[in-house]
Amino acid sequence: MITEFVVTAGETRKRLDQFLVYREPRISRSGLQRLIQLGRIRVNTKVAKPGRKIKPGDRISMDTPEAGTLLVSGKTLPLELLYEDEELVIVNKPAGVVVHPTSGIWSGTLLNALLGHFQKANTEKTVGSFLPRPGLVHRLDKDTSGVMVVAKTSEAHRVLGKQFERHSIVRIYEALTWNVPRPSDGVIALSIGRDRQHSTRYSANSGAAKPAITEYQVLQKFGEISTHIRLRPQTGRTHQLRVHLASLGCPILGDETYGGSIVCRVKGMAIPRVMLHAKTLGFQHPLSGRYQEYSSDCPADMNMVRERLCFS
Repeated sequence: MITEFVVTAGETRKRLDQFLVYREPRISRSGLQRLIQLGRIRVNTKVAKPGRKIKPGDRISMDTPEAGTLLVSGKTLPLELLYEDEELVIVNKPAGVVVHPTSGIWSGTLLNALLGHFQKANTEKTVGSFLPRPGLVHRLDKDTSGVMVVAKTSEAHRVLGKQFERHSIVRIYEALTWNVPRPSDGVIALSIGRDRQHSTRYSANSGAAKPAITEYQVLQKFGEISTHIRLRPQTGRTHQLRVHLASLGCPILGDETYGGSIVCRVKGMAIPRVMLHAKTLGFQHPLSGRYQEYSSDCPADMNMVRERLCFS
């Protein structure tokens, strides 16, 4: 959605993001800065730079995400809500869905679908506050399915964000691994940082690594080929579960990034994605303070792979 502004003579010279915070108060400063970084804000038809100073007469156009639906491989999927109240919404994210728009993906994301949901509910104030990253206090990778919490108010966003920072959120994942970890349950405590040789990857014990802890428990073994495993991260580093399991020599099935092409086929079957599911999420409700917990079952594609492993 395109919104346009013209800087008036009475408006003093200031930074672009400061001007937009005043003109478009429904969007947070961090949200506006993200739009600028994505090249979605223009000044006099030119893509704006973060530190741009505006002056009277400047014409500013802002392109914000529009309400829409979830898209996976061009197909529309319904938005599955596990719970909703005035403060937050719990979503069961399908695999293949990007959480928020990026420079290359501007529609079909979870954000677009949430905007569509709130628009239908006629909550105009809430919709405005959800631009361009609607109350997202955490995220899941595109290939990861499962439970997410999304804040509907700034206070809920603040309180939930603090819980994630303190690592007091209960998060339980399930995955299918290549190989069998030894022992069958334990704790992985390996720091994680960006891989020096591959900018899109992370690695254990790299140069600028941060502490990372993951508890794991094997739920089922499929010979010496694979396992169904439960994971409980105590920290929230990028790609933490994928890196930690790979460090044990047990990368997640379908995770070519950390396991190579060999983990993308098992028992003659191609693995459609990274076999990782965010099963359970527990937290203190930002308004009542009561502990709430939500879960979703592993999706059909994971069950299909698991059944194939069971009977092969």
